[in-house]
Amino acid sequence: MGMKLITVHIPEKFLEALDELVAEGRYPNRSEIIRIAIRDFLREELWRRKNEVKQLVIA
Repeated sequence: MGMKLITVHIPEKFLEALDELVAEGRYPNRSEIIRIAIRDFLREELWRRKNEVKQLVIA
């Protein structure tokens, strides 16, 4: 899977929280945290969409 570089503006408080997680050793870097967060968000949204379609078909 190829990676693309994007620019995202986020609040300073978010960066501080990301840096804290990296400093604790929970993640190797900010990018990895953001990739995981996006992956989990997309998985949840796509699951929700699939279930909404199923509910429309049942109704």
